[in-house]
Amino acid sequence: MHRPHNPGRRELLALAAAAPVALGVAPRAEASSPTPASVAAAGHVPKPLTFDPAKLKGLSERLIRSHWENNYGGSVKALAATRKHLADALANPDLPPYLYNELKREHLLRTGSVVLHEHYFDNLGGDGRPDTDTRRIIGDAFGSFDRWEAEFRRMGLGLGGGSGWVVLGYNTHLQHFENYWMADHAHAPAATLPILVLDMYEHAYQMDYGAAAAKYVDAFFENIQWDAVAQRLERVRKS
Repeated sequence: MHRPHNPGRRELLALAAAAPVALGVAPRAEASSPTPASVAAAGHVPKPLTFDPAKLKGLSERLIRSHWENNYGGSVKALAATRKHLADALANPDLPPYLYNELKREHLLRTGSVVLHEHYFDNLGGDGRPDTDTRRIIGDAFGSFDRWEAEFRRMGLGLGGGSGWVVLGYNTHLQHFENYWMADHAHAPAATLPILVLDMYEHAYQMDYGAAAAKYVDAFFENIQWDAVAQRLERVRKS
């Protein structure tokens, strides 16, 4: 018996992008009016690394450059492309809403990837030693700094061999610090400012460590730029 075809996400995105042509519908004249900034925002420029990738301990320059150029850089390009497709799709009144929402889902994923990658790279390049005030703030929030670190590390190991992020964040609504598990770029906790971000996708460590995720987590802690973390904590204090 012939089974109905259920298109996947990539196919739906392709359909959404091609829909104006496939339907034979040109954008209406009024579509030339200003498009909402959330759709037609200017393309995001990749943020340069703030450190020399050849000087990290336990993380190779080859790994960092590949991660930055291919994974992060790819998300920046994909975000720009998705924004363009959204602008075109919004001008087409005959595009089904479910196809438009597939583009919005991609927009959510790519935005999360860009933001989290930038936080991740910005909190690398240090000596792995937090200052006294940072230790105190985190320690007060979790009972002790060591207790925070033990949980953060355990969450990272739990994502080994899979994908996701570990984020120390400050929830501005609940007004407290917490370590958050994130399965992908789209599941950021609501009202939360990232303080420290660990990328646990395999592309972040496989080139150096294969499946040995624990060694990567150790290397990450040796290279944390705690000055960047302290600056994020200061923004939390001011807010």
